[in-house]
Amino acid sequence: MIGERKRNETYEGRRGCGLNTRVVRVDKDNPDKTVLQEVGEVIKKGGLAAFPTETVYGLGGDGLNAGSSQKIYAAKGRPSDNPLIIHIADMESLAQITEDVPEKAKKLAEKFWPGPLTMIFKKSDRVPYETTGGLESVAVRMPSHQTALALIRAGGGFIAAPSANTSGRPSPTSAAHVAEDLTGKIEVIVDGGEVGIGLESTIVDFTEEVPVILRPGYINQSMIEEVIGPVRMDRGLLITDEKVKPKAPGMKYRHYAPNAELTIVQGSTEKVVQYINEQCLALQAQGKRTGVIGTDETRKFYQGTVVKSIGTRQDEEGIARHLFGILRAFDEEKADCIFSESFDTPRMGQAIMNRLLKAAGHHIIYL
Repeated sequence: MIGERKRNETYEGRRGCGLNTRVVRVDKDNPDKTVLQEVGEVIKKGGLAAFPTETVYGLGGDGLNAGSSQKIYAAKGRPSDNPLIIHIADMESLAQITEDVPEKAKKLAEKFWPGPLTMIFKKSDRVPYETTGGLESVAVRMPSHQTALALIRAGGGFIAAPSANTSGRPSPTSAAHVAEDLTGKIEVIVDGGEVGIGLESTIVDFTEEVPVILRPGYINQSMIEEVIGPVRMDRGLLITDEKVKPKAPGMKYRHYAPNAELTIVQGSTEKVVQYINEQCLALQAQGKRTGVIGTDETRKFYQGTVVKSIGTRQDEEGIARHLFGILRAFDEEKADCIFSESFDTPRMGQAIMNRLLKAAGHHIIYL
């Protein structure tokens, strides 16, 4: 049994999956190490546990166990060529799963680890191909969340952990989101409350001569270049090529999508409001439930069936933190179609728009 009974909830397995998913609650700033040791034993024995990080909730399994990685793919319904990120808790662990760590990568680690940065290196023989999606490279991250670090140590030091959601769905920023998607498919959910950032980590590939950003995140391009000099953005961030094998999570497949069709509208505020209202009124006349993602500044101008504010444009970190939750909220509202403003904010705009474009299947209207 994991933890004391009064701290636990059990969700019965759905659709005949056969697993009872147990939820254990911990204090995000001072997690109960005894509880996490017990969850760690689940991982060591080949089981799966979802847990909070500073970015989103991760679905953890033993990263050096091929069978555990296969279970992660199965639980998520994730394509097996979509590589997993191995999470570590100290720099000594990095040498055990990589062949070479360039000096520039060491500089980034010194600056941003622990934190929301993933780096890709040539893998060592210890890392199974089931974890890397068949690639000779491995993605590695050292999170800063205290619960995550404690669980990594308790679980053997090498936890493979993609986001803890059904593949293609909005990433989970709370334990309730995890339970919605994975109840009955995994053994444990560690509930550490809401996450802080709300978008997955930045991914930088160090297997090429010039480092390449494969996924933008909280740590942006300019922050990276201040430390190591020029890096380039992967062209796959703009164009999805179905023939290309993905080098990092989420590069090839549709991600973060709500059930309803999502359209992004970019232009001046006046034109965006006018266009979205025209579309909403026409669709509502057909009996459709329309959703609108606006801001505190614009919410009052929209005429959708359900209008939600993602926050104020003065707080781009708040916009990032609320993005996945607001996409899930429209599923609860049973929206038939959703329109969203564009959020090309100064520091995190690239990361926010990367997720939003993937959620919309790159369907964007320019006015």
